[in-house]
Amino acid sequence: MRKAKPTLTHNGHADETEAAFYEAMRLGDIDKLMACWADEDDIVCVHPGGTRLVGALAIRGGFDAMFSHGTIRAHIEHVRRVQTLGVSIHSVLERVEVLTASGPAQAYVIATNVYLKTAQGWRLVAHHASPGTSEEVTPTDSPTVLH
Repeated sequence: MRKAKPTLTHNGHADETEAAFYEAMRLGDIDKLMACWADEDDIVCVHPGGTRLVGALAIRGGFDAMFSHGTIRAHIEHVRRVQTLGVSIHSVLERVEVLTASGPAQAYVIATNVYLKTAQGWRLVAHHASPGTSEEVTPTDSPTVLH
């Protein structure tokens, strides 16, 4: 029997869904995490160095595997947003707390989160994360022009 999907209480803005998504990662709560995703067949997730996961079952399996090693202590910084009436695209720097042989350390991940405005509120349709570097910790606010 399929478990009912938990209802998000934050549906007013994509930022609230994003906050719920990262809180669910920090708590290791797969049900709360999956409640952030849209009920679409083609939702997609790419973890750093990983393959493309398509659909809720694949995405759930990917996060279940990650949670089997512990929670994901990711905190977002330096958010850049592009928003229309029905789509909000966020480019974020994830600062992830990791435990290494020499003790606690921080790793950085660059992620793009795409949210779709649905009848149930803003829901995640894509999360694409790539390894980052410490150079991205203090990004410049000045625009870059490519010639």
